Amino acid sequence: MGAEIGATTSLFAYDDAIARYLKSTGREEIADAATAIAHHLRADDEVLADPRSHYDQVITIDLDTLAPHINGPATPDLARPVGELGAEARENGWPMEPSAALVGSCTNSSYEDITRAASILRKAAADGLKVKTPLLITPGSEQVRATIERDGLLEVFEAAGATVLANACGPCIGQWSRPESITSEPNTIVTSYNRNFPKRNDGSPNTLAFVTSPETVVALALAGTLDFDPLHDTLTNGDGEQVSLAEPVGEELPAAGFTPGESGFIAPPESGTGVEVVVSPDSDRLQLLTPFEPWDGEDLTALPVLLKAKGKCTTDHISMAGPWLKYRGHLENISGNLFIGAVNAFTGETGAGKDQLDGTTKPYPDIARHYHEAGQSWVAVGDENYGEGSSREHAAMEPRFRGCVAVITRSFARIHETNLKKQGVLPLTFADPADYDRIEEDDRLAIRGLADLTPDLPVTVTITKPDGSTVDIACIHTMNDEQIGWFRAGGALNIIRAAQHRD
Repeated sequence: MGAEIGATTSLFAYDDAIARYLKSTGREEIADAATAIAHHLRADDEVLADPRSHYDQVITIDLDTLAPHINGPATPDLARPVGELGAEARENGWPMEPSAALVGSCTNSSYEDITRAASILRKAAADGLKVKTPLLITPGSEQVRATIERDGLLEVFEAAGATVLANACGPCIGQWSRPESITSEPNTIVTSYNRNFPKRNDGSPNTLAFVTSPETVVALALAGTLDFDPLHDTLTNGDGEQVSLAEPVGEELPAAGFTPGESGFIAPPESGTGVEVVVSPDSDRLQLLTPFEPWDGEDLTALPVLLKAKGKCTTDHISMAGPWLKYRGHLENISGNLFIGAVNAFTGETGAGKDQLDGTTKPYPDIARHYHEAGQSWVAVGDENYGEGSSREHAAMEPRFRGCVAVITRSFARIHETNLKKQGVLPLTFADPADYDRIEEDDRLAIRGLADLTPDLPVTVTITKPDGSTVDIACIHTMNDEQIGWFRAGGALNIIRAAQHRD
């Protein structure tokens, strides 16, 4: 979850558990090399002694007092102990009975995660309990799937009535069967995934998603309600007996080792220079990319604000997944989802704004298409942590394709900011966050002094009001010399392509 707070990476001290994992997955040489320098792969003594003198923020978690938590809805950082969720759900009118319980995908789907979830189901079955909520399992990899099948764990889930899905992103990004009879009404789901933004899991604004651990997902599936505390509450079995769920037990690594399962690897030709990529012009799923135009050397002027986003605007809000993923190879078609989840700061409406070329209200993708066809460049304005979430490249490619030249925010999620740079879009931040409020729906913006764009120096943005009055604000950026070169070239790919032609 480091990406959620803009972290480049998350570090864990090297220990025996990491060494055991490396060896069990055929990486003995790496384990041996790391063990030889293990004293360097941990926090320094002076840091451990006084961490607050080395870090801006230190969070201490007492594992002895930590209870199972569940986060959501709508954001992965809204957390409370699972035992408090029932009361909160009643207070807010959230549907109490989950419509689905989901374990796995890329997050919380290791062998140990799966064994912990299976241990609860195995004991529950012995105690006469049945799953009351549709339960879906997504193994984290082909290796995990093949190993849990060999070790009989898939049988445990299937005996409980669970559906085992393909090793893929699956429901986490909306790739699963969800009847409209469910999604057309307010409903809740519980998952062990890592993100739960609105519409992410099934495209429906009616679905409230909660994220928690695999074992807690299974516990709530057995209970059939959000109002269940697995630490203290009991369930009634078929004989009317009160049953407490067993404490989950996980196996760190498979006793018989991992089995790789089936390999889908197809070796490429030794040289790809003679390979011609043929894409049908009639395809609605594949489209050859046309290089973006380089910067013309002039300041950017008279730019309409296509979007001013209010509050959270994640990569899911910018480029929704689910049914749109079939168009990932067709930039024009997938751009039909551009900003459909973003909240318009001027109206409070989701996914629609004012087309400044004709004055009508339209879905954002239609406005972007109109601007693109008219040759009208534009800007988007964001709030705090704009672009939070997965490192979805299309969330930067689509705005660029449709003519976005700059995104101005109170703050960026770091990965999305970098993706914008790679596509040749200027990622600017208000020097004074209050300047976000200065920008109004019918304003036009100009970004000046681009010929002198330099690392660490601010950029002047001029806001022109409908009455012709202007106000200048300062914006800052984090581009280095190389990234400024990406902007001038029209994107990093143009520089790579030019270098290949030179070679």
